[in-house]
Amino acid sequence: MNVEIWSDIACPWCAVGKRRFERALADFEHRDEVTVIFRSFELDPGAPAAREGSTAENLAKKYGTSLEQAKAMNERMTETAAQDGLEFRFDLARGGNTFDAHRLLHLAHAKGVQDAVLERLYRAHFTEQQSVFDTDALVKLAAEAGLDADEARAVLESNRYADRVEADVAEAQQLGARGVPFFVIDGKFGVSGAQAPELFAQALARAWEQRAPVQLAAAGGEVCGDDGCVVPSAKS
Repeated sequence: MNVEIWSDIACPWCAVGKRRFERALADFEHRDEVTVIFRSFELDPGAPAAREGSTAENLAKKYGTSLEQAKAMNERMTETAAQDGLEFRFDLARGGNTFDAHRLLHLAHAKGVQDAVLERLYRAHFTEQQSVFDTDALVKLAAEAGLDADEARAVLESNRYADRVEADVAEAQQLGARGVPFFVIDGKFGVSGAQAPELFAQALARAWEQRAPVQLAAAGGEVCGDDGCVVPSAKS
């Protein structure tokens, strides 16, 4: 069974949603038969390579609130993340364009280390206040997560995987995703947002039930097959 997760590296709810989904998956009876793939979504495709100002300042500008209100929003997000075992630091974090980071994640998927690279990017951005927006920083983080540094740099200095990122974004729009995280289970069940693990568990169970082969409750009745339809003889 496949689970596709649309997310953005600079999205705090995406990091929280990933952790909550992982808790549900860890308790899922068929977890070894589930493949998880992360898809690209850009919350701010027009963002500059590196954004000036603090996270709170940019948040206040985006939502038209005061700086104090923006800081309070960050504090609430920090407290929520802590409940899921995540350490968020917004005081020194900076924003920027995540397109190249998404291209890197497609390379990571091809090399079988997508989850490790995404985790490293989340930790660098939300906890360590490291940049995830420029080539040198991304190469360093990719190497720490198991990718070959030279290959990562070659991808980032080219246009490779740009079409994959754009295709992911287009597919999300077709699916009706207006925000992230957005989870699609086996191509049938959509879950929007960083839901509670219990809801993810219910969605996994439901999707598994619908993909399971039909259980034969009775056999031996009359059927039509390749040899035609056999009519039973009349009882004497």
